Amino acid sequence: MTFLVPLLVLVPLLGAAVALGLLRHQRIQRAITVAVLVIALAVAATLMVLVDHHGTIVVQVGGWDAPYGISLVVDRLSALLLTVSASVLLIVLLFSIGQGLAADDGEAPVTIFYPTYLVLAAGVLDSFIAGDLFNLYVAFEMLLVASYVLITLGGSEQRVRAGTTYIVTSLIASAIFLSAIGLVYGATGTVNIAQISERMAALPDHVQLLIHTMLLIGFGIKAAVFPLAFWLPDSYPTAPAPVTAVFAGLLTKVGIYAIIRLETIMFPRPQLNTVLLVVAALTMIVGVLGAVSQTDVKRLLSFTLISHIGFMVMGVGLGSVVGTAAAVFYTVHHIVVQTTLFLVSGLMERVGGTTSTRSLGGLLKAAPFLAALYLIPAFNLGGIPPFSGFIGKLGLFRAAAIDGSPLAYMTIAAGIVTSLLTLYALMRVWDAAFWRPKPAAEAAAPHVAVAEPHESLRAPEPAPVTRSEADGSVLSGGSVTVTDPVTGSMHHVSGRTRLPRMLVGVTTVAVLGSVALTVVAGPLYGYATRAAESLESPQQYVEAVLGARP
Repeated sequence: MTFLVPLLVLVPLLGAAVALGLLRHQRIQRAITVAVLVIALAVAATLMVLVDHHGTIVVQVGGWDAPYGISLVVDRLSALLLTVSASVLLIVLLFSIGQGLAADDGEAPVTIFYPTYLVLAAGVLDSFIAGDLFNLYVAFEMLLVASYVLITLGGSEQRVRAGTTYIVTSLIASAIFLSAIGLVYGATGTVNIAQISERMAALPDHVQLLIHTMLLIGFGIKAAVFPLAFWLPDSYPTAPAPVTAVFAGLLTKVGIYAIIRLETIMFPRPQLNTVLLVVAALTMIVGVLGAVSQTDVKRLLSFTLISHIGFMVMGVGLGSVVGTAAAVFYTVHHIVVQTTLFLVSGLMERVGGTTSTRSLGGLLKAAPFLAALYLIPAFNLGGIPPFSGFIGKLGLFRAAAIDGSPLAYMTIAAGIVTSLLTLYALMRVWDAAFWRPKPAAEAAAPHVAVAEPHESLRAPEPAPVTRSEADGSVLSGGSVTVTDPVTGSMHHVSGRTRLPRMLVGVTTVAVLGSVALTVVAGPLYGYATRAAESLESPQQYVEAVLGARP
């Protein structure tokens, strides 16, 4: 079944090429993109079962044996993240299609979205199967190019400015990573991760430390750890809701995945574990303090994203099987839950016309089902029992307690404080947006709404809600002045804006998926533990890629 592995990259890239040639046929583009991601999900799920029963799958591209050729490697960690990532990519795509259908945009000038989205998918999936550093670098560059296009869709000044910050920071990270690759090759004569694992221990300690630090900085920028996360809160919130959701769920986790590989395969000695634990605690606290101070839902969620990256770094920094297992489990949990919360924020923006908690209000009456969709993942991210967030944090705290060092207990304290403040910040949004009546000044005056890509109309306030007998959509009454995303002309729209069933249905599936993590927590945690045991025995990885050696 080794032929399945290259399909994870080839199928999205071929799909992107076909979709690019069909810019005037958006329905066909949509169908191709959905089909490609369904295939990717099926392949990833199949590989997840295969590697759990039969061990690591390695493909030597072009028949060139490692370390001379390109190695594609799928082990338990890769397969798990491939499956979760493909699921999230598909869910977010369906949400974006729902937005487009809701807006009745026909042949909108944003048809570049679909091929770009598939290039992004290829970059994410390639990152998880790369068996050498240069292939990993290529995957990162695919992500960078695609994400810059997606983050600046619509070409507004705010998005271009945010995209510029994002791309400059990403280019710096790429330059650091590429320089580190050069140092690795100069010191070891290879960029194959398995062979680097064999040869790194023979290098002088100061050379190892230099390479280790440079790689960690490059991956740390991608993962948005403190103090390298300054770019994220100003970049993600400006993008359309589906783009923000997929960025929040996956792009930072690619960095976390690279850090896990770095600390378990390439540098299995606890060389920088103390630094990682300190960085983890600071990332938690600084991120959550930023979240507490926000009045915009998307910016608040961006800061919670940063803070909870700290939990994953904490598990890696403990340098044990139980710590790595908890980090892997928490990574899966966070991909699903954080993506779900950003999708819910997109619905909140559609109904309320804004994501500012100063202007939102009355959403509980306007859209009671939306209130439930927000509350469930909010409790999950905050770590309320029995959700997967609680299970993951409990696993991390247990691993730190087993470690028993003062620094490990400090990370436990930081984790508890972060969980409480996360819950406080998310419940404050609940109170302002759902429970509190809409501010009188906001209810009296119409807003100017700038349409996002894939949505040409948006209601600014949750006026009295009715339900369409024709399609079951939630309808918000009122009127609004909107700006056409193409021409820039302003026109008045009266009547109602719908919250379509497809958007609500896809978001509901995402919420149910986050709940399902709790239902399957036992088997999932067991899988994560087996993945961690393999990672903590790097010789297994080396033998799978290079073959058994005397």
